[in-house]
Amino acid sequence: MALQIFIARHGQNHDNANGILNGHRDLPLTAIGLQQARDLADGINEVGLQFAYVYCSPLVRSHQTAQIVCERNQLPDPMVLPELIERDFGIMTGKPQSSIKELCAPDIIQADPITYFLSPKGAETFPDLIKRAERVLEIIESKHTDGNILLVGHGDFGKMIYAAATKTSWEKVLADFHFGNGDLIEVSPSGESHVIKLPQHNS
Repeated sequence: MALQIFIARHGQNHDNANGILNGHRDLPLTAIGLQQARDLADGINEVGLQFAYVYCSPLVRSHQTAQIVCERNQLPDPMVLPELIERDFGIMTGKPQSSIKELCAPDIIQADPITYFLSPKGAETFPDLIKRAERVLEIIESKHTDGNILLVGHGDFGKMIYAAATKTSWEKVLADFHFGNGDLIEVSPSGESHVIKLPQHNS
């Protein structure tokens, strides 16, 4: 069995719920986010995915989500991988999402439904993130040669891991699909697999 990497995004946290750009801010999951994590865990089980190892970011929203996935699927506790941390948003950290155009235009990419800022002061750029994503992939590939590996991370950086793994431009990945809270991506070398449609549950 070849090595196969999957990327999940954490459930909703309090900054997400309040429309705040979180980056390295470290607030926990909301009640909705906890349910999204349970739905992610149960959906993984229902489609028959089995993971050998689960890694998460050091931020609490990622660790909470990963822990729920592991507990509900009888997996070992997730391992924290510091390199999985979300993008540093620089001066945009803690700002309302609604302020992106006002503060960052024209240096933005408008996708559906996200507006991405490209290079505000102090923020990691997407080329920066691609380099870090390549390091994450090198770490995983140095530790594992086969089996399914789950990385539980974040929106911007999760997309850049996908871009690095599939050799797809970061601009195309930003515009190509939405990576929502509790979503799961399969990393396909062909670049054709995006968000996996997991079974829906009543929250």
